[in-house]
Amino acid sequence: MSASPSEKVVLGIDAAWTLANPSGVALAATTGASWRLIAAAASFKEFVDLADHGLGIGPEALIATARHLAGRAPDLVAVDMPMMDAPIRARRAADNAVNRAYAGRGAGTHSPTMDRPGAVGRALEAGLSAAGYPLATLDIRPPCRVEIYPHPALIELLGATYRLPYKAGNTGKYWRDQPLVERRVRLYEVWKTIVNALDGVLIGSAAALSLPPVGTRGRDLKAFEDRLDAVIAAFAGAMVLAGRARAYGDATSAVWVPNGRRHAATDATGIRSA
Repeated sequence: MSASPSEKVVLGIDAAWTLANPSGVALAATTGASWRLIAAAASFKEFVDLADHGLGIGPEALIATARHLAGRAPDLVAVDMPMMDAPIRARRAADNAVNRAYAGRGAGTHSPTMDRPGAVGRALEAGLSAAGYPLATLDIRPPCRVEIYPHPALIELLGATYRLPYKAGNTGKYWRDQPLVERRVRLYEVWKTIVNALDGVLIGSAAALSLPPVGTRGRDLKAFEDRLDAVIAAFAGAMVLAGRARAYGDATSAVWVPNGRRHAATDATGIRSA
């Protein structure tokens, strides 16, 4: 499936902070006035295997694969990872702005450090910059990359009052008094809700995000979650390009969050994209 030159293309990356974990990838593009999901993968390798270009699995290969699948290079790369042009040594303006807006709804940020995301994150940033995707904070001028955060993105997508309990590894925290079988049932219900909502804004999300069979455990559950987070990143990036998102932070660091039901055009904590 290819995109015409007039269409917009977004690459979403659920970036792992260590080499031990895979990074999910999703690709979306416009068809007329609608966005569609082209691909969702649980790792860089799974994504680049969709195109035979022999470029390895780094950022250059991701962009080349996106170009192969969408018919053109992405206009924007949306990454779920703290990013700055300067070294990250402590909490940033972006972290504090997101906390002011979302900590009360369970979606505050963890404090990034020199070690988290560390060398893996710096390598991804450097690779994307070298591929022609500089970091965008308050102004969107494609091609560029932006930082996103799934929890507030989902809050706004669903009009939720609180962070959604959708992480497979945290079901024991979400539903402490429930047996594993019941916790799994509840997790799948949350996943269904999220996938249905994503399918309403990125056509094809439901087809690409088929829930794992009942009884699935471990690595396969995590693979589904990585694909899901990547699609959420692509959704957030699509809303940035569509002028339906706002930046929380300043010129040095910003997290972009899609506009939701409660948003006006702008306020003291965020600046709407152009």
